[in-house]
Amino acid sequence: MAGERFDSFGRATPPAPHAIGVDDAIVLLKGGQARQASLLAYGNGRSYGDSCQNEAGAVVDMRPLNRISSFNAETGLLEADTGVLLSDIIAHAAPYGFFPAVVPGTQFVTLGGAIANDVHGKNHHRRGTFGCHVESFTLLRSDGRTYRCSARDNPRLFRATIGGMGLTGLILSASIRLMRVHSLDIIEKVTPFRDLGEFFDLAEAADQANEYAVAWIDQLAGGRGSGRGLLFTGNHAEHGSHTAARAGGNFAVPFQPPFNVLSRPFLSAFNAAYRWKKGRSATPRQIGYQGFFFPLDGVRDWNRFYGPNGLFQHQSVVPEEAAREAVPALLAAARRAGQGSFLTVLKRFGGVRSPALLSFPRPGYTLTLDFPNRGAATLALLDELDRIAIGAGGAVNPYKDARMSAATFAASFPEWSRLEAQRDPAFMSGFWARTAKDIDLRKRGAEAAE
Repeated sequence: MAGERFDSFGRATPPAPHAIGVDDAIVLLKGGQARQASLLAYGNGRSYGDSCQNEAGAVVDMRPLNRISSFNAETGLLEADTGVLLSDIIAHAAPYGFFPAVVPGTQFVTLGGAIANDVHGKNHHRRGTFGCHVESFTLLRSDGRTYRCSARDNPRLFRATIGGMGLTGLILSASIRLMRVHSLDIIEKVTPFRDLGEFFDLAEAADQANEYAVAWIDQLAGGRGSGRGLLFTGNHAEHGSHTAARAGGNFAVPFQPPFNVLSRPFLSAFNAAYRWKKGRSATPRQIGYQGFFFPLDGVRDWNRFYGPNGLFQHQSVVPEEAAREAVPALLAAARRAGQGSFLTVLKRFGGVRSPALLSFPRPGYTLTLDFPNRGAATLALLDELDRIAIGAGGAVNPYKDARMSAATFAASFPEWSRLEAQRDPAFMSGFWARTAKDIDLRKRGAEAAE
């Protein structure tokens, strides 16, 4: 592991101080030699905060487990090691007319990471989360046993591991069901909207009519332009490519700039140009899947643009009945703080339930904002965004987080103790130590004082 950095994607938290290979971790676990809070699986480092970090122990590099062992071209059932990237799964299944039922905003996440975070995509209203399409997996725990987990076999571990952020053990392999598609290409339609009221009027109908729907918001626009943006809808083209494009773009950020490149003037100019370019035609067009699902994957190491202090991503969800007040309030708070978000995404979650104990998506609207790390000012803004979301009856996404309070986590996931009951004692993350364990320790201290 010498020379490798095991960062979070946001780079606002220190990299993992210690890492071991997956083979060494398996030996420790099978021999019952793993110490308490000593391990945490690390996929491809696409989590934004400290849910993929373990200061007290070591992260386990899962990427060498990267074999696709079987694929049924009739049913779409794929079995693979959990270090396999989604890009590899897409490439493997594409010639047979299959595609993952749920993909997040990057194809460079591991299968294990997609399960552990129960990721969602642009079609939650139809397909739910990634965990809805997991048939089974094998889980190695510190008692030395390997468990086969599914809805029928070890169901409590199954539900705790999906969305369990790697805290129940090492997921070694998994079986998932892909969906049949006409082609990989997408028929994309872009609909401009003047304000958030117009977006909310469009959103439900867009979900009913399309497999995919997501909105981009011009977060810096105030006054009469406040809340303006573009609604992107998409469906797989009936006639298109069945060959996966090469994963990763031709462009890269080759070094870490000494300052944040994404300044407010740059963002204002970018937003204006982006809105003009994307919104000038209402005619649907056929585009490649990578441009629709993974536009930022086209620039390798794009997170370096945020400078040496990294970035914070804030994603919240609020109930439908609160969204028309809460979403404008979230955007207004960022503008008042003078903070510009390079990527501002708004989409509607549906009612498809996940099998996970702790799953972030729930019916309502989810807003995602990215901010360069400017220290105390940015942290104060993020706390304010938490208060708005929680006050509206919503939640904050843990696997996008690097700083939420224990109280915010408990309000977002009031049943967190059910995951703690299933957590393997040899596994811990920076996020869990900062939130759930802090609540647990304070609770025990209060009980002891009585």
